[in-house]
Amino acid sequence: MTPEDERELDDLLLLLKETRGFDFTGYKRNTLVRRIARRLEALKLDAYGEYRDYLELHPEEYTRLFDSLLINVTSFFRDAAAWQRLRESVLPTLMEHDQPIRVWSAGCATGEEAYTIAMVLAEELGVDAFRERVKIYGTDLDEKALHLARTGVYAERALGEVPLDLRETYFEPVEHGFTFRRDLRRQLIFGRNDLTRDAPISRVDLLLVRNTLMYFNTEMQLNVVRRFHFALADTGFLFLGKAEMLLNHSDTFEPVDLRMRLFRKLRPTGHGTRATWSAVGSASDLAARLPALASVALASGPVAQLVLDLPGDLALANSRAEALFNLGPRDVGRPFQDLEVSYRPVELRSVIEQARHELRTVELREVGWRRPGQPEDSVFDVSVVPLLASGNLAGIGIHFNDVTRYRRLRDELEEANRQLEQAYEELQSLNEELETTNEELQSTNEELETTNEELQSTNEELETMNEELQSTNDELQQINDALAARTIELDEVNRFVSSVVRSLGDAVVVLDDQLRVIVWSPGAEELWGVRTGEAVGATLSALDIGLPLDVLAPRLRAALAGGAGSKAGELVLDAVNRRGRPAALSVQVSRLRAEDDDTRGLILVMNVLGANGG
Repeated sequence: MTPEDERELDDLLLLLKETRGFDFTGYKRNTLVRRIARRLEALKLDAYGEYRDYLELHPEEYTRLFDSLLINVTSFFRDAAAWQRLRESVLPTLMEHDQPIRVWSAGCATGEEAYTIAMVLAEELGVDAFRERVKIYGTDLDEKALHLARTGVYAERALGEVPLDLRETYFEPVEHGFTFRRDLRRQLIFGRNDLTRDAPISRVDLLLVRNTLMYFNTEMQLNVVRRFHFALADTGFLFLGKAEMLLNHSDTFEPVDLRMRLFRKLRPTGHGTRATWSAVGSASDLAARLPALASVALASGPVAQLVLDLPGDLALANSRAEALFNLGPRDVGRPFQDLEVSYRPVELRSVIEQARHELRTVELREVGWRRPGQPEDSVFDVSVVPLLASGNLAGIGIHFNDVTRYRRLRDELEEANRQLEQAYEELQSLNEELETTNEELQSTNEELETTNEELQSTNEELETMNEELQSTNDELQQINDALAARTIELDEVNRFVSSVVRSLGDAVVVLDDQLRVIVWSPGAEELWGVRTGEAVGATLSALDIGLPLDVLAPRLRAALAGGAGSKAGELVLDAVNRRGRPAALSVQVSRLRAEDDDTRGLILVMNVLGANGG
């Protein structure tokens, strides 16, 4: 990679950390480059800078990137021989005392490892004792994988490595596969934890972190292993993956089975010493000299010390503390909370309250502080000690132990150790790369299997849609057939009505109660020369025809206003046909009645009288 590529990759990792909270800076560079290259290739991009711009424009790409970087490859009873060795070498020690058992599955992915240790412990302890004594914590960085772990539902294929008797005992069939027994599921807790930053789970008896350390670089591995050492109880065990080792940790872990990567935490072996003071002279002489001697000893001590009285005021400060925190005689008697030392180099007020409330020493380790004029930070171990007199709290002592030199020596020693293990690290790195490649191949196979299942699901959906469309087509065809049959029926009705209308007279006109034309028969078209489309909807008086409407209109209005029992009657009119020839017409007027016998309009039946009708 060119320096420009390195800078752009660092910018991309910083973007992931700042926007999504995923810190990949401690992961192996080669693995990150390889996994990100897959996304660049998929999106036809050439540079990390282009990919960063793409992420800002397409936030959904973050999910695909994290799925690629967080290789969630796991299975039940992975490396069966290692699990058998765990049963033989570790579990008897965990169960020999009737105490709670705390297990942490770090980097648990979709939860198979956590459920595996649950089955193993339930078999060894019995179900009732398992419920009473065991608590299993599964943590991972990937929320999507944790959701699957919390659900605890696995396809039958995923249970292939689970012995049949265990599968029948600890899994229950559900709609989409098998789920872990609900009565035992309460003993498992899943949550998000970043091994590189978050606080570890404490007082753990068994810590399973298999094939997780191999993704971190050497420095991050050292930091994570220190956290694991802190997390384990004094008799705790560490279970690693087959590609992982603990190099230069012989002072903190001892192997139980090196081939199976089983380790036990070493207990601290430091031996404390206590100085014994002998007083020369009589007891009265010692009593006389003791206050002055104590004052001189406190003032000249190499550790900066402060003493607070019961109300919380500064009572004493030795010379080292005065020089370190710029204190003077004027500060004695002042409330401690008003002094700069109460919050710099570290916030002490809440710690003092804790020590005062719990009556125990509270220690703060490796507090960094750069004093004015100093080129580098100084490092202090701070102890806040409750001072008791006759069992009662008399004040608070604060000790600032300068451990800068020891910190530097430790850093130099770690650097020397890193240089010494360089050769072995290269070999281990190659082995881890091969293991990572295998993990990636397995992950790719699972991705292909998932894609195949998605395609199969899509195909089934398309088949269902095709069947629904076919059913819809059949229904539409039935509707069309019904409409065609109804059309034929309507045509027959129309022909029948037309035949009836023609049979009534030479011309038939139907009017509504406003004397607007509703029906205009073909005979009316022939007689008056007005087409049906022009006549229907128009009032009779608006039509230019040869009817003497001044005679006919009053009769029509009278017919509309007449009672239900009255007859509209018949009259003979002198009209003019469409050719302008006179024609004597017999006009029969009838009321158009509704079901309630109300008059809704009129029916005019007209017949031409005499030969001049043509």
